[in-house]
Amino acid sequence: MIEAGVPAPVHPVHPGFRRPSASTLSAVALAVVAAVALLIGSGLGRSEGPTLAARASSLESKIRCPSCEDLSVAQSEASSALAARRSITSMLRAGRSDAAIEQSFVDRYGPSILLEPPVSGLSALVWVLPLGALGVAVGIIGALFWRRQRALSRLRAPP
Repeated sequence: MIEAGVPAPVHPVHPGFRRPSASTLSAVALAVVAAVALLIGSGLGRSEGPTLAARASSLESKIRCPSCEDLSVAQSEASSALAARRSITSMLRAGRSDAAIEQSFVDRYGPSILLEPPVSGLSALVWVLPLGALGVAVGIIGALFWRRQRALSRLRAPP
């Protein structure tokens, strides 16, 4: 209760400052919780690397079955896929890196054995050419609209 003649307490707040609403505070709290959950889930603080089973699973999903059309080694039950899985597991147990295992399959079957094309050399064109073509198309369409706009403005201008 404020007595008459006693000024109200002054808070040391900037004159343009407004308190954030409850919904804003809730949104910020939700974003912080989500960020912490993603960091924990990503294993950011773990010092140990992936297990052999996790590495094998990752490689099996990246390598195409040698005798199938478009299935990975992990998806196929063909005898060649089973042999590739055994080969991957034995190479992992021997201490080979993931890149070395992928390269051994590329050496044996060619670059088409990988389901994801590498982003280097001539294979980089697979990624760069569509983006370049899109840029050129947007530029051409923009130039056509610009020329059309100029022609229309000349027609509308008084003689």
